[in-house]
Amino acid sequence: MMTDPIADMLTRIRNAVAINKPEVILPYSKIKHEIAKILKSEGYVSDIEKVEDNFNSLKLVLKYNNKESVISHIKRVSKPGRRVYIGRQEIPYILNDLGIAILSTSQGVMSNRQARRARVGGEIICEIW
Repeated sequence: MMTDPIADMLTRIRNAVAINKPEVILPYSKIKHEIAKILKSEGYVSDIEKVEDNFNSLKLVLKYNNKESVISHIKRVSKPGRRVYIGRQEIPYILNDLGIAILSTSQGVMSNRQARRARVGGEIICEIW
């Protein structure tokens, strides 16, 4: 039984990047799809696709520059045992705004830059750079 599907998603991405795999296939969920859309819009993933077969899955095509992965660090911040919430004034700048934090807000899942523009806080899901 998997207790934290988002941590599983991040671990699968981290492992695929470590061995330079071109793509990752994950079990599908709406929150994972939203996180993947943010990764694509921020340039960390080149393509996402919902694959419908016996069970739905999500395929992420990872992005590489000269055989070097665009994702160098990916970390789960808010965990099931310890949730981390922030107000709109406390939204972090990750690596002087070169990286991103993904937040779950009342207006949906968004990056730290989008949350700053929308002036909303929420739960920090993960940090990526």
